[in-house]
Amino acid sequence: QVQLVESGGGLVQAGGSLRLSCAASGRAFSSYAMGWFRQAPGKDREFVAAISWTRGRTYIADSVKGRFTISRDNVKNTVYLQMNSLKPEDTAVYYCAASETPIAIVTAEYRYWGQGTQVTVSS
Repeated sequence: QVQLVESGGGLVQAGGSLRLSCAASGRAFSSYAMGWFRQAPGKDREFVAAISWTRGRTYIADSVKGRFTISRDNVKNTVYLQMNSLKPEDTAVYYCAASETPIAIVTAEYRYWGQGTQVTVSS
C-alpha cells in the first residue's frame, strides 16, 4: 500500500512556473515508477510525465515537452514536476500516481493515486 499526497498547485500567470511535489508513504518508494497526470474539466485524464523506479528514465508528453520536467528523490520519498512557461491550457487538476511496472504512461498501469492538486494558469 502506498499513500500519495500532492502539493504545490495554485494560480499562476501565463509564462510563470510552478513545482508540484508528491510525497509518498508506505511501501518502498524506490520500487515504484511514478507518474503525473492531469484532468481538465470535461476532459479525460491525460498523461503528463513518468519516471522509472531506477536510473531515472523519463517520459514526457509531447504537449509539455521542453517545458515540464519530472524528477524523484528516493531518500525523501518524493517526486516532483517542474512546470515552466505555463500556458492557460495547462490548467487542470494534477495527479501523482505510483506504478508497480518499471515505467508506465497509461492510467491503467498505475495502482495508487493521490487526491490531486489544482493548477490554474491565467492569461
